[in-house]
Amino acid sequence: MNNFMDRLSEKILPFANKLGQNRYLSVLRDAFMLSFPLTMFGSIVVVLNNLPFFSDATKGTLGNLFGNGQNATMSIMSVFVTFGIGYYLSKSYDVEGIFGGAVSFASFLLLTPFMMTTADGVEVTGVLSLDRLGAKGMFIGMIAAFLAAEIYCRITKKGWQIKMPDGVPPAVSKSFAALIPAVLTLTIFLLINAFVTGVLNTNLHDVVYEIIQKPLVGLGSSLPATLLALFFVQFLWFFGLHGQIIVNSVMDPIWNTLMLDNLEAYKAGETLPHIITKPFMETFTVGLGGSGMTLAVVLIMAFVMKKKQYKDIGRLSLAPGIFNVNEPAIFGLPIVLNATILIPWVIAPILVTTLNYLVMAAGIVPAPTGVSVPWTVPIFFSGMLATNSVLGGLLQLVDMVIVGFIWYPFLRVLDKEKDSMI
Repeated sequence: MNNFMDRLSEKILPFANKLGQNRYLSVLRDAFMLSFPLTMFGSIVVVLNNLPFFSDATKGTLGNLFGNGQNATMSIMSVFVTFGIGYYLSKSYDVEGIFGGAVSFASFLLLTPFMMTTADGVEVTGVLSLDRLGAKGMFIGMIAAFLAAEIYCRITKKGWQIKMPDGVPPAVSKSFAALIPAVLTLTIFLLINAFVTGVLNTNLHDVVYEIIQKPLVGLGSSLPATLLALFFVQFLWFFGLHGQIIVNSVMDPIWNTLMLDNLEAYKAGETLPHIITKPFMETFTVGLGGSGMTLAVVLIMAFVMKKKQYKDIGRLSLAPGIFNVNEPAIFGLPIVLNATILIPWVIAPILVTTLNYLVMAAGIVPAPTGVSVPWTVPIFFSGMLATNSVLGGLLQLVDMVIVGFIWYPFLRVLDKEKDSMI
């Protein structure tokens, strides 16, 4: 078994390390984290405006008064993501980040139709629709931002810049240095938009949405794809790699788009279109004690296992585990490269996530509304906030019990193995 694990580790670790260090995935992760404080604020506003004991009239009044708290943050997430991609990708090339961010965002807007159709079928020009800046524009925003930043940085690296004398203030000098790269980059995107609009009689938002975003979102919202992503999270963690960061770098654009879809439907009082969303993954996987849902494991170690070593590790891991930080357990038990507990480590999250999906699909527990809940919020409270229902919190408690039952026999084996060594 150990020889097999060693050989597997030799094959997997180099690839996983390259994936985790990939420039574009790292930039994408950082860009989404740029929007995190803003989306968190928007989520708090949505929760307060839609508390379950409020009447519809009260919710409507609060929406009119405080609705911009969500409109200016979560509903325009593509704005922050496109700017963040341009900023961080430029920084990775040692190019002035603020101009790279501005050029990427402007390039995204150049591809965005400044018109919308009202419910009565009337076309209004000179306006930006919120859905173009939110869920529907997410993928075209990411594509445009990466391309624009790449073009901008390559032109800058070629030295096509206006260089000012030394006595010129730095802000002025940097603006002139960015002038030629910015103009050339924006011209390219303006011509692309002119071609798509004038020749093809459409816009790239709709093209990308139909050809790329809808199929990817449909795949990402499926249970099999979610379970596959969870498997890789657990599998990579087993070898000491942060599976959450590596897998989320790939899946976050899809899960965040699904989250925004649910939020728009929730605000409109419509049926939530998705079960799998970013809050679902945060609340009903990481929200149960960290990666691998280990809060139940920590409790068993602290209060059931006999060996002092495990009791000490469990009790030391309990406080951070309540807030879903489980590195003490992962490296203290250890879970990393511990073949005895590989099966529950991989199987428990997959089984529990399958149960959660089926329970929500059956309508027994409501799906997450699209409100973003910090992953450090303790169990029960995070489930209640994510679903706007106490049933979400109760489901988390049931999940924790199931995880405990799956892990218990293997922890007993581990306990006895330790006995035989003393």
